[in-house]
Amino acid sequence: MMMSVGTDVLRLLADPLRARIVSLLAAEALCNCHLVEETGAKQTNISNHLRVLREAGLVDTEPCGRFTYYRLCPEALEQLAAELGELAAAAREVQTHQRKRPCT
Repeated sequence: MMMSVGTDVLRLLADPLRARIVSLLAAEALCNCHLVEETGAKQTNISNHLRVLREAGLVDTEPCGRFTYYRLCPEALEQLAAELGELAAAAREVQTHQRKRPCT
């Protein structure tokens, strides 16, 4: 069964802008100004989303002079992938053995 950590991460990634930020950070570390340029979102909006992603453990920061670069934490996504893999395996088991609860 999927743990609440996975559910929370899925809820965070359901936001289109957060999903776009995560997708961009999968390719390279970026600072806030890069993300504003790439997404067209306002700086404060990007900052708020980055804070939420950082608090969830999906994004890490790296100071670089007067800028802060953000990078994706692969371990958090690997954990989510493992949890989704467990759900897929359970669903495959149900399908293979045609398990279903009888109606009363």
